[in-house]
Amino acid sequence: MATAESGLEALKKARELKPDLIILDLMLPELNGLEVFKILRRNPDTSNIPVIMLTAKNAELDRVLGLELGADDYVTKPFSVRELILRIKKVLERNEPPEKTPEIITAGKLRIDLSRYIVTVANTPVQLTPTEFKLLRLLAQRPGRVVTRELLLEQVWGYNPTTDTRTVDTHMHRLREKLGAAAHYIETVRGIGYRFNPIE
Repeated sequence: MATAESGLEALKKARELKPDLIILDLMLPELNGLEVFKILRRNPDTSNIPVIMLTAKNAELDRVLGLELGADDYVTKPFSVRELILRIKKVLERNEPPEKTPEIITAGKLRIDLSRYIVTVANTPVQLTPTEFKLLRLLAQRPGRVVTRELLLEQVWGYNPTTDTRTVDTHMHRLREKLGAAAHYIETVRGIGYRFNPIE
């Protein structure tokens, strides 16, 4: 982790270090945060770095301006460390580059045809609802990686804040029932989410 005390120093470090994410305070000396952000976005070397804007101002105009310029998120002071960490996590998850996955994913007797929306277990077709297929696809495209319930809600349901995470568990239970002998490829990571493990 690196810090900068001024806008000019922030630009210099961003170019040198190319961090995974920048938390940018708008109230910086020498060069304010908005100007720093504009320069970062114009530079091909830093244009794709996710940025969370941070400021003591809570006026709607500031928030709208920051987001219109292309900021990934906006946090106003005062804030809790937990809230900031959650926002950082969300931004990093959204900005993960899509992995190149084959049109067909196989794991033992399980076969997922992504382009034709066909799932078979031991050559027997499995009838999944669109939501169940989306869940399976999202997990299978990230083999070995834990996918949080919150990310599943966001990607599959469009992240409806009123949707309880138990909805994910209910659908996952039905999905496993339908997969039968291949259900064990979906592992529960207690308190966090699920993982697709293609290894027998």
